[in-house]
Amino acid sequence: MYFYGQNKLPMTKKYTSPLPFIFIFLLFLILLAGCDQRNNDNAARKNDPLKGKITISGAFALYPLTVKWAEEFQKLHPNVTINISAGGAGKGMADALSKMVDLGMYSKELSPEERAKGAWFLAVARDAVLPTVSSGNPVLKELKMKGMTREMFYKVFITGEIKTWGEVAGTRSTDIVQAFTRSDACGAAEMWAKYIGKKKQEDLLGLGVNGDPGVADAVRKTPTGIGYNNLNFVYDMQTRQVYNGLEVVPIDINGNGHIDPEENFYSTLDGVMKAIKEGQYPSPPGRDLYLVSAGKPTNKNCIAFLRWILTDGQKYLTEAGYITLPEEKIKAGQDKLK
Repeated sequence: MYFYGQNKLPMTKKYTSPLPFIFIFLLFLILLAGCDQRNNDNAARKNDPLKGKITISGAFALYPLTVKWAEEFQKLHPNVTINISAGGAGKGMADALSKMVDLGMYSKELSPEERAKGAWFLAVARDAVLPTVSSGNPVLKELKMKGMTREMFYKVFITGEIKTWGEVAGTRSTDIVQAFTRSDACGAAEMWAKYIGKKKQEDLLGLGVNGDPGVADAVRKTPTGIGYNNLNFVYDMQTRQVYNGLEVVPIDINGNGHIDPEENFYSTLDGVMKAIKEGQYPSPPGRDLYLVSAGKPTNKNCIAFLRWILTDGQKYLTEAGYITLPEEKIKAGQDKLK
């Protein structure tokens, strides 16, 4: 205790912590850095020659990847807005040819008629279609051991000769096979039809369901169901495992009545992608995916976006569950954009 002057007023020693001042100083630095970043962002926006909008619609198969591409491209070019909607490959082509959108997502080979109408196309990625059943399938154990041959798929989806799961698996099961197919015009159905011996989506039997999500959901909820789905609607992109409730039907490629080790690559997304890339998974369920337009694009935003997709954009394919294009196809695509 100290006394000061004649009044002998009691005074105590005071200690002032420097922490509040340090906190205020650090806050000032953070705010200053934020201002600098905003100034840099504003300068980048001002100097970026790309401004405007890109509109895209079409195939469910390409939708998740195109969304990822758009997010990353817009980080580089914040003045560009990219609007994307799914609705099937047929809608993507129709919207592109009518110029309702700048680009259509397309998941099958272009027909001579589409080319004659002025459809311009660019291969941007590869994907695959897989046969799927419910995890509650009555003969799931036998399916995983024996798989199904192309002839069996033909008799389910084309002729309807196979009626029960007992006929598929060689058991006494009398559960009726319920096939699901796509009701919307799409590349997945055409590719599946071509693999099992026909040419068109219309050749497939089954209850029609709209879109990849619709088929996956129908199969998941129907223990006796069977369908086909694009990779992204079979595997979870985070865990790389098959979605809960779904199972992939392994294909008995050599037809020997059981799934050999070299035919057993469906447990993870990465295993399937490796098999597709190395040609172990049968073609044509593995196919190219395209972006299409009415004639060669002239919109500078579209051209810049497509060029970016064939360069830096390719690094996002594996993460998103797609297969990168061969180098020769990337080079051919880049030449088309010159």
